[in-house]
Amino acid sequence: MKIRIQNKAIARFGWCIALLVFSCQSSKNSISSPSRRMVQFEYQDINGIGMDSTYNRRDNSDIIKVGNKYYIWYTRMDTPVTSGYWGTIWYATSEDEGHTWTEQGMALGLGEEGAFDSHSVFTPNILAYKGRYYLYYTGVKPTPGNTMKEFENNSINDFTAIGVAVADRPDGPFVRASENPVLRISSEAENFDSYRIDDASLLVENDKIWLYYKGRSIVDGTQGPARTKMGVAFANRPTGPFIKNPSPILDNSHEVLVWKEQKGISSLASIDATINHASDGLHFRSLHHDLKDIPKAPGLYRPHLESGNKAQSVPGWGISMTVRKGVAYLRRFEMK
Repeated sequence: MKIRIQNKAIARFGWCIALLVFSCQSSKNSISSPSRRMVQFEYQDINGIGMDSTYNRRDNSDIIKVGNKYYIWYTRMDTPVTSGYWGTIWYATSEDEGHTWTEQGMALGLGEEGAFDSHSVFTPNILAYKGRYYLYYTGVKPTPGNTMKEFENNSINDFTAIGVAVADRPDGPFVRASENPVLRISSEAENFDSYRIDDASLLVENDKIWLYYKGRSIVDGTQGPARTKMGVAFANRPTGPFIKNPSPILDNSHEVLVWKEQKGISSLASIDATINHASDGLHFRSLHHDLKDIPKAPGLYRPHLESGNKAQSVPGWGISMTVRKGVAYLRRFEMK
């Protein structure tokens, strides 16, 4: 099955950019990866955005600190809905390293009728860059051809895309970038990201914006979620244009979590419960195997997402989701 390439020049340019990035990064391959050790996860219930009888919350962003406050963004739905495909994006703040949160309000609502994000906005992530705040998110519109304008969540034509909204303050207001969406599915059916792209996770490296994301192929049909892979795209500015790396960089990675570690990039691959490391951010090798009770849809406190913060280490705490008895809620975890 073939889907038409709309712009072959851009596709060829993507290859060139990817090869150039790899060439620039290859000198880092000699840097040793983090040492192998036992990795464990410990969880704590949280106040403010934890278990709730009125709202379900899930798929949170990474966490940044602005002044004396920690900020987090997440998908919120009215109960009993637990799926993010029916959500909007909200945010909360904490002053005690994520144990207690205050929900501040909606950060981003639905797009206009007919837009790629007119049915739901979900799986947010954040980047503070040169004095502005960039809120990346996944969007989906009602199923094309559905006479009731409903979303079916099928495996045929419910495509997703990644958008970004911009604000001068972490509290917003966030305004959609004119370039939206900034990342679309592949036009080649055989590619790993020809049906769904989701779960943006950001880095800034050599003044380039690296956008890691997960992809599902349309040829995998209903088996797509179990065959999700991670890819990356590059841009000179946070609103794009983004040029994709030509192939996936990590298999078995349904949820995307990346962080800087020892001048390389580490990533948690959720399907096979491993932590992987790449000195160049592209060529990952498994570092920690058979992890137990890994966090679901996690976000870490990542100082290097904050403007001007050169920190290379991650403190090791974050927020993740859990679903229990039909309730989706957030809780704190520590990675030790």
